[in-house]
Amino acid sequence: MHGYEMIQEIAERSGGAWKPSPGSVYPTLQLLEDEGLIASESEGGKKLFSLTEAGRTAAEEGPDAPWEEASRGVDFEALGEIRQAGFGLMEAFGQVWKTGSKEQREKAVGVINEARKKLYLILAEED
Repeated sequence: MHGYEMIQEIAERSGGAWKPSPGSVYPTLQLLEDEGLIASESEGGKKLFSLTEAGRTAAEEGPDAPWEEASRGVDFEALGEIRQAGFGLMEAFGQVWKTGSKEQREKAVGVINEARKKLYLILAEED
């Protein structure tokens, strides 16, 4: 499996709760290879990785898979609502930015900045 496939697999197994960046995955793969826990081979211009015998032993003795830990206790319904709201906001902002006048774009930036401030104020509220 190559690095990008691993990123996708982790995201899928964690239900989207964890999607590591290439900047964290590839150095980790190099470290694991240096430690003899995985081996790599080039195939079709891609570097494919597989567990070594030592890697299999370490995986069996180790803790739960990190994607299981990352998704434990996650409210996937709420996570979906959050994503939908965030994507909807960015989609609306993008539409104003692409098709709006200079004044409309300035107003849109103001709305985004005000929303950010209001979100932080929610955290500052006392219970």
